[in-house]
Amino acid sequence: MSRIICGFEPFFQITSRVLVLGSFPSVKSRDIGFYYGNPQNRFWKVLSEYFGESAGTLVNEKKDFLQKHGVALWDVVYECEIQGSSDASIRKYIRADVEKVIKESSVELVLLNGVTAKKIYLEGQVENVPYLLMPSTSPANPRFDKSIWFGALDTVFAKK
Repeated sequence: MSRIICGFEPFFQITSRVLVLGSFPSVKSRDIGFYYGNPQNRFWKVLSEYFGESAGTLVNEKKDFLQKHGVALWDVVYECEIQGSSDASIRKYIRADVEKVIKESSVELVLLNGVTAKKIYLEGQVENVPYLLMPSTSPANPRFDKSIWFGALDTVFAKK
């Protein structure tokens, strides 16, 4: 019997300039209580390499890192039924109120971490903020390309 599972609250500040939206927290993320908790997920490695410093390993270190660099995190699904960490098994979901984060921050760009995030993001009202579909940082994605992430981040954070 499946049950409804709630995701995380958004992590953002008024100064956040980029919002990264995943689909729903993985089992490992739910275990640690924060985004991208699977050490095999490429997300933290990509951001660390892009910004030239470690995001750390502890949740509070990762939060400090995100705040310092103006990156907000959330998932497009706020609650759902899910088997394990499989996006394909997401059912009976409630879409997150992404517009609230966009209105309460300085977000200039939304990065959708994978096709499921994009599909569900586009089902609801979308604020007038550009968005890009990014290759999923999941270890299950064999076609990951960090240069696409770097290029997208450059559109907001490139040093002039």
